[in-house]
Amino acid sequence: MIVDLPDHAASEALAQRIAARLQAGDVVALSGGLGAGKTTLARAIIAALGHQGEVPSPSFAIIELYEPPAVRLPLVHADFYRLEDPGEADEIGLDDYREGAAMLAEWPEHAGGFAHEPGCLSIMLESTEKGRRAIVTPGRDWLERGSWT
Repeated sequence: MIVDLPDHAASEALAQRIAARLQAGDVVALSGGLGAGKTTLARAIIAALGHQGEVPSPSFAIIELYEPPAVRLPLVHADFYRLEDPGEADEIGLDDYREGAAMLAEWPEHAGGFAHEPGCLSIMLESTEKGRRAIVTPGRDWLERGSWT
């Protein structure tokens, strides 16, 4: 499915639809080139989950954690850009962080990818003449939740 994102309001609307259906164990895998809007969409999802205030980019730390009551459910925001090998995700204890939490994963391919997981919502962000567009590929669990667009 393709979702046009001509402005910030459209990105926020997509983020709200995702946040409303996000469950523990899910992964929202955000792909796209530098400046495609991955962090912007991740921040909008975190805000839609109830977080107020600044949302730092996890580019340096790799992992940022959000816990209730600041957000509706435990959340891992990961930016895997700096990983040179997918095995490094295991070395930082990614599975431990994910236990009982949903995850927003920027640059998921650097961590080996998550599209094979039934709870993965893959989003490829691209720049267009009219802003951005999201190519959304839902995993089985997302499909079973029904239409959300």
